[in-house]
Amino acid sequence: MTCGGCAASVKRILENQPQVSSASVNLTTETAVIWPVPEVKDSPHWEKQLGQTLANHLTQCGFASSLRESGRDNIFMVFERKMEEKHNRLKESGRNLVFSWALCAVCLLGHISHFFGAKASWIHAFHTTQFHLSLCLFTLLGPGRQLILDGMKSLVKGAPNMNTLVGLGALSSFTVSSLAALIPKLGWKTFFEEPVMLIAFVLLGRNLEQRAKIRAASDMTGLLSILPSKARLVVDGDTQELGSTVEIPCSSLSIGDEIIVLPGDRVPADGVVKSGRSIVDESSFTGEPLPVTKLPGSQVAAGTINLNGTLTVEVRRPGGETAMGDIVRLVEEAQGREAPVQQLADKVSGHFTYGVMALSAATFLFWSQFGSRILPAAFYHGSSVSLALQLSCSVLVIACPCALGLATPTAMLVGTSLGATKGLLLRGGNILEKFAMVDTVVFDKTGTLTVGKPIVTKVLATPRYETNVDSQINSHGIHSENEILKFAAAVESNTVHPVGKAIVEAARAVNGQNLKVVEGTFMEEPGSGAVAAVENKIISVGTLDWIQRHGVVVNNFREMDDLKAQSVVYVGIDNILAGLIYYEDGIREDASHVVDTLSRQGINTYMLSGDKRSNAEYVASLVGIPKEKVQSGVKPHEKKKFISELQENRNIVAMVGDGINDAAALATADIGIAMGGGVGAASEVSPIVLMGNRLSQLLDALELSKLTMKTVKQNLWWAFGYNIVGIPIAAGVLLPITGTILTPSIAGALMGLSSIGVMANSLLLRLRFSQNRKKSLEDQQKER
Repeated sequence: MTCGGCAASVKRILENQPQVSSASVNLTTETAVIWPVPEVKDSPHWEKQLGQTLANHLTQCGFASSLRESGRDNIFMVFERKMEEKHNRLKESGRNLVFSWALCAVCLLGHISHFFGAKASWIHAFHTTQFHLSLCLFTLLGPGRQLILDGMKSLVKGAPNMNTLVGLGALSSFTVSSLAALIPKLGWKTFFEEPVMLIAFVLLGRNLEQRAKIRAASDMTGLLSILPSKARLVVDGDTQELGSTVEIPCSSLSIGDEIIVLPGDRVPADGVVKSGRSIVDESSFTGEPLPVTKLPGSQVAAGTINLNGTLTVEVRRPGGETAMGDIVRLVEEAQGREAPVQQLADKVSGHFTYGVMALSAATFLFWSQFGSRILPAAFYHGSSVSLALQLSCSVLVIACPCALGLATPTAMLVGTSLGATKGLLLRGGNILEKFAMVDTVVFDKTGTLTVGKPIVTKVLATPRYETNVDSQINSHGIHSENEILKFAAAVESNTVHPVGKAIVEAARAVNGQNLKVVEGTFMEEPGSGAVAAVENKIISVGTLDWIQRHGVVVNNFREMDDLKAQSVVYVGIDNILAGLIYYEDGIREDASHVVDTLSRQGINTYMLSGDKRSNAEYVASLVGIPKEKVQSGVKPHEKKKFISELQENRNIVAMVGDGINDAAALATADIGIAMGGGVGAASEVSPIVLMGNRLSQLLDALELSKLTMKTVKQNLWWAFGYNIVGIPIAAGVLLPITGTILTPSIAGALMGLSSIGVMANSLLLRLRFSQNRKKSLEDQQKER
């Protein structure tokens, strides 16, 4: 595909197939994604069969296509192959560019020698019509041949593109000049130099555009380049001796393999540290500049740098299954999703080429019929037909559907790739556009505004429980408190909730974690609690409502006044309220800055929590969220309902969460944002993932979304404005007023510059984002 017209034609061809419901075509990444009709999915292996059928059909229509391999192991090879193809096209374009500009230089030499009045006869030969005719033929049959052939084939197949316009302009100029040279009595002007310079300028623009496309994908190339090609595999179980390792390609690693990672090495696969201690630089993966200490049991990600110690790592996710592979794949999928703002450009591009050809024909008819009546003879050298032909060629050449086709996808490509390098996973152009319009942000409390690593501060046994156990053991209540913690830990060891992990850690600290849940009795309700049988007792742990639902009788009990600001978990043993476990969770250091920044931008902030009201309001007060915008004691379905109510009031809502109990609300919100440290359910349903697990990345994502959409709008204004202004000037609107005329070669140069302008503006997104991010960090430091 060479322009927006090509992309529109591919989309039209695909959507005209009965098996296809809709299609999305990306000019920048040269990929197409289709959504089939439901009936197609009934047949086995439908994806491969349908993909191959559509690829063959596109190839027959003039757009060489192949089925994209979707396997995890192929993600890196596919990306590398695509980049290699782009580099090969760039080299071929470079050769044609050098050839065309050499011919153009010879052509210009003749004009310059004539201008300075050179007397030598051999120099005079450079200015003859015959010499310019031969140069023109060399250009059309040499560097311009492929461009013209592609344009004519597309025209014959009913899918004209930018090459069609350039080819028609070059061939028309050559034909008119040839007739003028062969039949002098027509009185037409020859301009053989125009096709020579036209092809040279078009190829220059095409070459620069290809370079810009490769540059736009450089962020993704950078992500892939951080993955090492080889790994040191432990072959005989002796991890102390380097002689017991062998270097193998990373693609040959399997789950369960043990590898050695030396200081300075990049980790070759996702895994778990089996032995060793080191600090690891994860900035390429999370965007977090500070290194992280890794001990046995710690997880490490492929592409991160081991700084100062030797680690033995057990491979868990090799090759294309690594987290980095997931990021590359998700970013590529995101770049294939169109932003709604692109739809207008797609509609225009689809009919653009036909419209330009019609305008060119109208230009010729107008100036050939009325040119002699409007202009003095000096303008058209005695023949208005010659002038009409020249102006109609200029109209063909100056029009640029390419700028329209590149306006949105290039900015989206840079935006999503840039986000990936900063630890932001943005799943599509539609997400960027929607997030830029958000006016309400709803935060979960635990793990989002707080660190998500609560610590047990106090275990309180109720008097009723103490009287039901041996008084000699519990004279001071100490053993009963440990026993409560031990039973609660047995249940919570089966959960992934941060509070559950805190209870397990507290029990381990007092050597209390040695009880097991009876198999098949564990049950959990996200946002409420868990229950299981332990040593023939029914242990329920969670909210007060949860344990009451499981038969616990709650009589009057009194919480400790000095712990009312802390969160509490209730523990029931059989039908007795045995005790309360108090815990607290530190506030994220950037939480108040994020809330304050959002408020200053006019964005409403809310907080949802399943915790009791006193604790929820206490956390909200620390981060700057008003009490009236705090919802406490809410269940997962109530979070979802609250989001829906905000949307009913025409708010565009973003929800920030980290756990399973947030998944429904994240899916309901216009934009779901998952903290990178959260569990899979939150990340799976969220179109934005903060991989660095820092709340301040929310501001980065918002800033990047706004800058990307601003760039898209600038590109579209430029693309539409250029064609709206350029085409009438090329058609000769200013000729009667100012005498201004655009020759086909000048029109070709302007056409190339229009595409380059769009690409350059998209690439400047990196600079704008870096400057804004730097300013934001400076403001944050001043606040501290």
